[in-house]
Amino acid sequence: MNRRAFFVSDRTGITAETLGLSLLTQFPDIAFKRTNIPFVSNELAAHAAVATIQRAALEDKVAPLVFSTLTDPAIQRIIATSSPHVFDLFGTFIVPLETALGVQSSHTAGKMHGVADIHAYEKRMAALNFTLSHDDGLSPRDLNEADVVLLGVSRCGKTPTCLYLAMHYSLKAANYPLTDDDFDATKLPKILRPCREKLYGLTIVPEQLSRIRRERRPHGDYASLIRCRAEVSKAEALFRTENVQYIDTTTVSIEEIAATVVRDMGLH
Repeated sequence: MNRRAFFVSDRTGITAETLGLSLLTQFPDIAFKRTNIPFVSNELAAHAAVATIQRAALEDKVAPLVFSTLTDPAIQRIIATSSPHVFDLFGTFIVPLETALGVQSSHTAGKMHGVADIHAYEKRMAALNFTLSHDDGLSPRDLNEADVVLLGVSRCGKTPTCLYLAMHYSLKAANYPLTDDDFDATKLPKILRPCREKLYGLTIVPEQLSRIRRERRPHGDYASLIRCRAEVSKAEALFRTENVQYIDTTTVSIEEIAATVVRDMGLH
């Protein structure tokens, strides 16, 4: 079964899409075609969004699902005419919250992803810049400034996890790729010893690693299953010898990996 799902917001649409997708994951047998409609901040934009949604309904001959996080009640009323299946994610919770808190909400758009706290925003940008400049073993001299340093063989998920940690947790996350030289030494690389308490390992099933590497370099020894098995085995042995916590990333999403690292390392 296929179904269209629209995510409508007066800002970026990140919240609407995140909450909506969390609900849609409970219906794994349905293939959802997702469309984000951001910046619906006035009635003109709302009517344009309604037209888009209704065109999809005519094409599909079935009403789409519409997830909304609009803060303006007037604009939300317009969007409510687009489909019989409109889920007001903002209104569902804001009224009970007003009752519980005894005050009216501000109904201000973009508070979640705006720059309301300049210090928090600057911290996140500093973390992201640090992470970008310390990807794949770059600038190893100041690793002591990192909040966490991820270790693992090439293509096991270090870079995307570091970027997620920086963007969503404002953590300075560096990563270091384990190579043949490190395995030959059979102990922690010298550059990593001063930040031992910040190390966290990532591992992966060799078959999955081989497939991922083949997509990048289809020829040569880099993606061979024999080499992948050897590297993963040596990496896990190093983690155990050096008492470095680690997680198998094979079937785990980036979000879950990051949350596990934050929990295990006691980072907040």
